[in-house]
Amino acid sequence: MLAEALAAGLKPEAVYATEWGLERARSEGLDLEADAYLIPDQAMGRISEVETPPGVIAVFATSLQGADELLEHGEPAILLAGVADPGNAGTLLRTAEIFGITAALFAAGGVEPHNPKVVRATMGAFFRMRVGLATPEEAVAGARRHGYSIVAAARDGVPLPDFRFPRKALLAVGNERRGIADWLPVWDASVAIPQRGGADSLNAAVAGGIIFYAFSQQL
Repeated sequence: MLAEALAAGLKPEAVYATEWGLERARSEGLDLEADAYLIPDQAMGRISEVETPPGVIAVFATSLQGADELLEHGEPAILLAGVADPGNAGTLLRTAEIFGITAALFAAGGVEPHNPKVVRATMGAFFRMRVGLATPEEAVAGARRHGYSIVAAARDGVPLPDFRFPRKALLAVGNERRGIADWLPVWDASVAIPQRGGADSLNAAVAGGIIFYAFSQQL
């Protein structure tokens, strides 16, 4: 993850590392010794959130954009409209990047974009994408101002095989349990993934991935 951040041009404000962590970083081609604070294994265990500490922890400045700034570029973007699970959120960003979407707008009140589990689940996509945070009103206003159509994933939407995506789309995936309407007040179109089996619903990240793939194929 640190290698991905550095490759994306980000510069850490501080690096904390154990001796074996520095050695591991060196073996992977990362030169961190000039910037690193050397700490004992016990301290690494206390400050790390993962069960097996990585040996290196880096601190970066946050860089969230507002809805207007994020959407002014006019490229397709995703909206995490109330997504609460950090694993789902991170996977949505990772999958969106794979299918050529380079911007993600998080919902105020949903999972925090810099949640460590979110960042880890993106597998580096977080460092390469433009990431923003907005209230429902800000998200809708930004979309309107910059000519986006908000396309929501919803059970009562147009079946995905029949749906024609607008090129300038803000693709919205809602809360895992309550869906899109719990957070997003309005949208321009909705799309549904046809189901054949008896399961109640798809995981939010899986549903988003299917929709992102279909969108990229149409483009």
